[in-house]
Amino acid sequence: MLNVVGKVVILTGASSGIGEATAKVLANSGAKVVLAARREDRLRELKSVIVQEGGIAEYKVTDVASHAEVEELARYTIETFGRIDVLINNAGIMPLSFLHEKKVSEWDQMIDVNIKGVLYGIGAVLPYMREQKKGHIIDVSSVTGHIVRKTWAVYSGTKFAVRAITEAVRQEEAENNIRTTIICPGGVATELSNTITNPDIKKSIEDSWDVALSPEAIAHSILYAISQPENVAVNEIIVRPTKQEL
Repeated sequence: MLNVVGKVVILTGASSGIGEATAKVLANSGAKVVLAARREDRLRELKSVIVQEGGIAEYKVTDVASHAEVEELARYTIETFGRIDVLINNAGIMPLSFLHEKKVSEWDQMIDVNIKGVLYGIGAVLPYMREQKKGHIIDVSSVTGHIVRKTWAVYSGTKFAVRAITEAVRQEEAENNIRTTIICPGGVATELSNTITNPDIKKSIEDSWDVALSPEAIAHSILYAISQPENVAVNEIIVRPTKQEL
């Protein structure tokens, strides 16, 4: 994994789940990680763990739904480490519901975090990566960015959008040596279900965790994509539990 050593990586949604696991895996592989999320206590604790294990990490409290805060995150990274090699747009929420429930505020939150947050991240790092003529943008979509099921309408819509946005970045920035990767996890045991306000839907998701992957499985997929030679772009990875049917 020598192509990871020394790389400066911005990681959103770093306070738990896939983000937390990825931060540890990358730091242990020699990357310099900038942790971003809203929960400062979690970020502070994660930084401490990484540093104690010999890794390099800093953090910046960031709400990815705020364009200004994401721009500041990129500036902070440049001021701290002098470059941005990798952006991992991992932050996301999943308040599933039936459309007839008209949970409009939840729809808006998903669009703000899952779509706008990704766009803001891409917009914030592209000027630096274009100047470097080098970079890697990794966007976390989902298996539900390929398939749609009832109660997943809006969430799937946001994850289909992530795939479309990332593919456009690939085409627009290939000449600038900027790589793109779409990560599509299947069932992973994380805190995502905590945002579901429909108790029946929440229970059905949590009942599926007996076959769910650990966040580390996704973290190692991200590590694999980053570690490839600079002329190799792993454009999409789908990672499901073996027993997951859809």
